Amino acid sequence: MPNARTVLVVEDNPMERKGIAAVLGQEGYDALVAANGKEALERLTSKPIPDVMLLDMMMSGVDGWQLLKLLRQCPALLAMPVIIVTGLGIANLEWARSLGAAGLVRKPVEVEHLKGELIRVLAA
Repeated sequence: MPNARTVLVVEDNPMERKGIAAVLGQEGYDALVAANGKEALERLTSKPIPDVMLLDMMMSGVDGWQLLKLLRQCPALLAMPVIIVTGLGIANLEWARSLGAAGLVRKPVEVEHLKGELIRVLAA
């Protein structure tokens, strides 16, 4: 789809990653996927920067916290908004913003909430 907004989905669970990417595709987004923080960094440094990132926090290797810290150290990536996608009990929007994220989607992912957060964050 020409002029589609690009979303990088960083999720270590293959079923969730494929499911979110499928929903995004149906909604007209161009979905890119990464299975972990290391893959996400490789994708971010080798391709055009996505319009937004959906970031799982609990991953092996480079987790969501480490990835957010690394993103803040790269001036070219500072403008890319991040929406945290997590099942962590402590998670709320204030917590997500304290980590530098623009939004939060709780797991299990509710499609309407995901779509609403994407629209809100991309409009900002």
